[in-house]
Amino acid sequence: MASPLNGKFVWYELTSPDAPAARRFFAEVLGWDSRDGTVPGIDYSLMSAAGTDVAGLMAKMDDMPAGWLGYIGVDDLDTAFATAIGAGATPIVPINPIPGVGRFAILLDPTGASLGLLDYAEGFTKPTLPTMGIQGNGWWRELHTKDREKAFAFYSGQFGWAEAGRMPMGPEEFYQIFGYSAEQGRGAVFNDHDAKSPHWLFYFWVDNIDATQAKLEAAGGKVVNGPMQVPDNTWIIHALDPQGILFAVVGKRGEK
Repeated sequence: MASPLNGKFVWYELTSPDAPAARRFFAEVLGWDSRDGTVPGIDYSLMSAAGTDVAGLMAKMDDMPAGWLGYIGVDDLDTAFATAIGAGATPIVPINPIPGVGRFAILLDPTGASLGLLDYAEGFTKPTLPTMGIQGNGWWRELHTKDREKAFAFYSGQFGWAEAGRMPMGPEEFYQIFGYSAEQGRGAVFNDHDAKSPHWLFYFWVDNIDATQAKLEAAGGKVVNGPMQVPDNTWIIHALDPQGILFAVVGKRGEK
């Protein structure tokens, strides 16, 4: 039987050209606490929300790309890695150990967007999936791609994601919502013709979208889209952190 985390986004990781500045920024904007991740030779911090680790933040090295990466939990990394490659993914980082945690690998999906795979070790205290309303937790994710149909076929085939709805985006396009079960959406895939390259955009929950906007602008970030209302009486903002890296927040308006 598959574990509760199998096929679900379980971890987010930011590679930043200025890790200390990024830590300060997200502490201000999302309320994250940070502590040393004790990774030998790497400036790696564990970022927590409400006492739960939700993301890693590492300093950019050499030709490593800066940006956000999401990790999908798998029960058998060897099989998941091999089947993803067989389905058209491109390996970027081979399977590597994370001492005391488990193993990971990084790929490009068949449309060119990066994703990580994470297999937790036996005995490691696995995270619980966040629920709506917890400040700073990863809540929504969307794939900006050039081939929605190909992308959705890959992710549904590899991880069992089910279509959970469609939202029109013009006369022919639509925002294809996926769920870890058919009843509950957890993200979406759509054709973004304005995107420079395929990528995942991750949304973090905030208690007050307007207060968050003020905080991120005061801390040196920049709003590039929003606040914009979306279903369930929530609002979203797409923003750049002070290093120019895109992220997103989602939450209520005018509420604490």
